[in-house]
Amino acid sequence: MEPPDIQPADGRLGVLLPGLGAVATTVVAGVEAVRQGLALPVGSLSQMNTIRLGKRTEARTPLIRELVDLASLEHLVFGAWDPIPDNAFESAVAAGVLDRPRHLDPISEFLESIEPMPAVFDSAYVKRLDGPNKKRGGSKMDLAEAVREDIRRFKEANDCARVVMVWCGSTEIFLRSGPAHADAAAFEEALRRSDPAIAPSMIYAYAAVMEGVPYANGAPNLSADVPALEQLAGDRQVPIAGKDFKTGQTLMKTILAPGLKARMLGIRGWFSTNILGNRDGEVLDDPDSFRTKEESKLGVLDYILQPDMYPELYGDIFHKVRINYYPPRGDDKEGWDNLDVYGWLGYPMQIKVDFLCKDSILAAPIVLDLVLFLDLASRAGLGGIQEWLSFYFKSPHCPEGLYPEHDLFIQQWKLKNTLRWLAGEEQVTHLGREYYE
Repeated sequence: MEPPDIQPADGRLGVLLPGLGAVATTVVAGVEAVRQGLALPVGSLSQMNTIRLGKRTEARTPLIRELVDLASLEHLVFGAWDPIPDNAFESAVAAGVLDRPRHLDPISEFLESIEPMPAVFDSAYVKRLDGPNKKRGGSKMDLAEAVREDIRRFKEANDCARVVMVWCGSTEIFLRSGPAHADAAAFEEALRRSDPAIAPSMIYAYAAVMEGVPYANGAPNLSADVPALEQLAGDRQVPIAGKDFKTGQTLMKTILAPGLKARMLGIRGWFSTNILGNRDGEVLDDPDSFRTKEESKLGVLDYILQPDMYPELYGDIFHKVRINYYPPRGDDKEGWDNLDVYGWLGYPMQIKVDFLCKDSILAAPIVLDLVLFLDLASRAGLGGIQEWLSFYFKSPHCPEGLYPEHDLFIQQWKLKNTLRWLAGEEQVTHLGREYYE
């Protein structure tokens, strides 16, 4: 398959973030800190990872950003929506993720300049959060049109050549795809009648697709993961990706589970519990929002371990996930896992993992990479679902009838081979027979 022609990454790239909380402010402040030489973009493949080209003996391993034409960090311009009116500096201080003297005060003027636009927000979908900075409209279609106008105004005011949107807002209540999401006509009619099946994140996704803006969903919400928006994104050649940033505990699962399966070691039980005290923890304290997150977390093991294919090893796993809101911990989440595994002749063993992490620190480089790679996809004419970006998500978005790939290492292989293809380089198979013949 011939690689596509890719338009150059000239001009400014607007980055629009629904939700200006801990994750978004950590991204924005982090990019500015990197631009000012105050820190390194640790965790970002687009900035720090190399990619092997050709044979191992050729020693061609450029940085990814040297292989493909990505937008420069200097060209990124940030905007956001949030129901809480705090500017990015105030929000970052309240989030408590980044050290104020070292990383916030030196860029305070820049952060203070980013004030959230009024958000499309309804506390019926996020019950533990509210604020006064909200849009008003006669219908959800009116709200979608208001977001579209925000995009156009932001693009013009900041002289942006292109724009990308990444959802950094909270987890909404659990919804399933239904008649309102069946196709574009049904979805637009549902917007006009303000159907409760249309959540705020879907309004942002719709507005982005209609404005030709690539969209990624960092929460487990349905958002763009419905037939109507998939159809629109494909028809309009707009890249979409999701869902739910792969951070913390699920990151550990997608590292450990493929390793255990690779060695054909059995698993009897996997118990996971989390404590966190940030805004995300407060939102997930609501059972309806937790159910959305729980489904995202529970599905990982089934797809990686393939219990139908290996019933003797993985057909009867007891898998439990808990999230506990604990305000004193703030953004310093603790993800604790107990694995009851077994090996040769069924002899039992245990693995225990205690990951003390900052969710926003793990999520920030994901957001940056998604911005740059989605912009690349858009300039390459790759519309619709971008499954090659599954590496970054707990519940990878893929076409109906195709199971999502959850194995982190297969996801990385897919990501890098897609970049090789875009650059006109040969795929790497790791067969390696050429070194011995």
